[in-house]
Amino acid sequence: MKILVIGSGGREHALCWKLAQSPKVTALYAAPGNPGMAQSATCLATTDFLAAAESIHADLTVVGPEKPLAAGVVDQFRAAGRRIVGPTAAAARLESSKAFAKELMLRAGIPTARFAAVNSAEEARDALLEFDLPVVVKADGLAAGKGVIIANTHQEANCAIDKLTCIGSTLVIEEFLTGAEVSFIVLTDGVNVLPLEPTQDHKTVNDGDQGANTGGMGAYCDGRILDPFRQELVMAQVIRPAIQQMRADGVPFTGFLYAGLMMTAQGPKVVEFNARLGDPETQALMHRMASDFVEPLLAAAHGSLDETPLDWNADPSVCVVLAAAGYPESTRTGDAITGVDQVHEAAVFHAGTKIEQNVLVTSGGRVLGVTASGATLELAISNTYAQVRKIHFDGMHYRTDIGKKGLRPW
Repeated sequence: MKILVIGSGGREHALCWKLAQSPKVTALYAAPGNPGMAQSATCLATTDFLAAAESIHADLTVVGPEKPLAAGVVDQFRAAGRRIVGPTAAAARLESSKAFAKELMLRAGIPTARFAAVNSAEEARDALLEFDLPVVVKADGLAAGKGVIIANTHQEANCAIDKLTCIGSTLVIEEFLTGAEVSFIVLTDGVNVLPLEPTQDHKTVNDGDQGANTGGMGAYCDGRILDPFRQELVMAQVIRPAIQQMRADGVPFTGFLYAGLMMTAQGPKVVEFNARLGDPETQALMHRMASDFVEPLLAAAHGSLDETPLDWNADPSVCVVLAAAGYPESTRTGDAITGVDQVHEAAVFHAGTKIEQNVLVTSGGRVLGVTASGATLELAISNTYAQVRKIHFDGMHYRTDIGKKGLRPW
């Protein structure tokens, strides 16, 4: 099979790394790709993804990022009769519009935080009066993981409203939920659903969940995150109702559905839906997955997904993101990266890198995702950070507590 992966980040590098291990794959391509992906795939320097798929006669295309999905790349491929994994633009509104997602949850009876969708800063300030502090302020549209602000005071909330209305006039004001955050991702053909292992993301830039929100500073995948009972609870209360409601609404959802959950004292509640694999959750997932991933992807694109569970390695996996100077506010790029070739006991997934004059340099906020495993979560954490310390670039920063939440009893 010839497979094309759309995207150029750490998630897409992890997908290429995993797919390249399959004996079913005869040729692997990435568009536009990155230097890390070039180690296992042929990179095509284009954003005309349909033309790329047609030029290489791709048997299957897998979409990584949210922007092509929201722009309708799946619709284009299907109109051309090409197999692709991902939701249509209409279905991808589960991610591209927070208000759309919240309203769907109401109709489907999916547990989530109390909210108000507003269309102006003035409406947002009025809505604030109906919520206790802290309060969550969200931009309605895509914001690369930076469109959510938790405000502890009314002044912070008003500043958040001013900042996020620059992204779009529609905002969602939500009650603040407490509990353990879990990323629960499934693959679906619109009817059948195949869950992946639960993961836990670390969204804020600093240790202890402090500082600004980012696209994700690290994640871990461990079988203890949710026991089988709670996994089935999530499937029954969140995933299946969402898939069924989308189908009932005439907008069947296919591809990867990501439920960002808060495991509260009242049970799982949805913080957000994404219409694709998580980043950096994918890095930890692909590193831990024992099954060949090609067959489920092809079946999902065919509409014939088998719900036979995937096989997973027993050892937990941990991914630590190395970020560029200034990230997530004003990212500096162009710093030379050294030490990647010294890492032999972990996978180094490229996200924001490029080659300049034969030197690997930073080209984005989240630069690399160092991912390793261990017989226990504690060992996986230790093994990952041992490899992190081999890499250097000026201004490099990372969290030192990725995975440590999982060391406490669940």
